[in-house]
This record gives sequence, C-alpha cells and structure tokens, in this order.
Amino acid sequence: MSLRILVADDHLIVRQGLKVLMQREGFEVVGEAADGQEAVRLARDRCPDVAVLDLAMPLLNGLDAAREILQACPRTKAILLTMHTEDHYVLEALRAGIKGYVVKTQASADLIRAIREVSRDMTYLSPRVSRTVVQAYLAKSEVSDPLTPRERQVLQFVAVGKTTKEVAGQLGISVKTAEAHRMRIMKKLEIHNTAGVVRYAIRQGLIQV
Repeated sequence: MSLRILVADDHLIVRQGLKVLMQREGFEVVGEAADGQEAVRLARDRCPDVAVLDLAMPLLNGLDAAREILQACPRTKAILLTMHTEDHYVLEALRAGIKGYVVKTQASADLIRAIREVSRDMTYLSPRVSRTVVQAYLAKSEVSDPLTPRERQVLQFVAVGKTTKEVAGQLGISVKTAEAHRMRIMKKLEIHNTAGVVRYAIRQGLIQV
C-alpha cells in the first residue's frame, strides 16, 4: 500500500511541485493545504501517514499545525520543510514530536528519503542541520521560545497586521482574551510595539519577509 501524504505550503507552485514529486515516487497525495489551519482540518479528516508542512504559513505556522495534527492523529508522522537551520528551530520541532526536518535548499531526494524514514518511525534531519542539535535534544536542553502555542498563534496574526478583534474572530475567542494574550506576549518578550513583534516573528520563522 502506498504512503498517504498531506502537503501544506502557502505557495501554489510549491504544492504542485511537491505533488508531482510525491506521485512520481508512488505516494498518494490525500490533501493539499495553503495554510496551517487548513492543514489541520484536512489531517483530522484524512489522517495521512505523513504530513509535509512548510514552517512559515498563514493563519497557523507549520510547527504549531504539526502539534495539532499529531494530537488529532497520533499515527501521522510530521515533516517540517523550512529554510532555517539554526539549532533552536530544530530543537523546537523535535520536542513537538516532528520526525523530519528538511531544509528547502536541499535536493528533492532529501525529502523523499525523509518521508520513507519517518514512515518507519525513524527521525530524519537534513545534512545541513547541525548534529549538535541531536546531542542537545538527547540532553533535554531547554527551548528558548518563552511563548505557548496559543501565544505564538496570536503573535503570528499581530505580526501580519491583524487587529485584536480580527485575531479574536480567527481563533474563536473573545476580544478581551485576545488582548490579554497580546499584552502577555509583549511582556514576556519585552517588546513594546508592533514593529518589535514583526521582527521577532521573522526571526522565529513564523512569517516571511
């Protein structure tokens, strides 16, 4: 039986390319998503064998989308597709239960190998990722990101210019709760304006420039 794959990336041309690549390898693409929230909905509905997720996606980034997917479908293996090779990104992904971390600048064969390995319950990291991160992970080093998954969602919306009311509508929470999240984020990060929020979101790979 062929592996069932979910592909999530906010660029249509990338999704199309990934779909062709998957099909060429004999995989079945059971869903395509343009943002993190859509990826979670599709995964809950179809529970794919492997979810290939871009890190920087609208509405919900790939890391937090993976968290929700793995909670809803524990048998699904998640692979994060990203430009970032810094240790803290990889550590955060591993701690979230993501089995594959693939750098976009690598060859397509890298992604195919990652899919095959994670489907066998192995962990795959692109060759460009520092091997010291594995040691840090095994040593249970603390992750530097002080925000909760919900706070990262709020931060992502604020960083792309959403108002507090719009954030509340997107997340299905009250305006008061959304504002409380926003204030807590600023306090934790010691940031005092939206420009600072944007810079932090870019550094964390939650949004693209």
